[in-house]
Amino acid sequence: MKNVISTDKAPAAIGPYSQAIEVNGMVYTSGIIPVVPATGEIPEGSVAQAEQALTNLSHLLEAAGTSMANVVKTTVFIKEMNDFAAINEVYATFFEGAYPARSCVEVARLPKDVMLEIEAIATK
Repeated sequence: MKNVISTDKAPAAIGPYSQAIEVNGMVYTSGIIPVVPATGEIPEGSVAQAEQALTNLSHLLEAAGTSMANVVKTTVFIKEMNDFAAINEVYATFFEGAYPARSCVEVARLPKDVMLEIEAIATK
């Protein structure tokens, strides 16, 4: 049985999808973008956007009853590979101990023209 996860502390879905789904103790998030949920604003710059996207992800995982400590895999989509090092620095601050497995790819364009999007898989 799948359980739909939703919170107003992360950006609302802007299409026909759920923010996250839990199945058999695993949480699968949709891509999270760096929108400030309370205002709809998008921070300026890759560092601020990385911080906001990861904060949103953290809130979504909390709503699912888990945390960043239980993330086993992420996929990071970035608009500009030249921002890779700066985004990595921010990313590293959201995880302790063993980092999750990760893929990172450069893409041509993201929703709302943000600079990055991140999705995760976590255990409960």
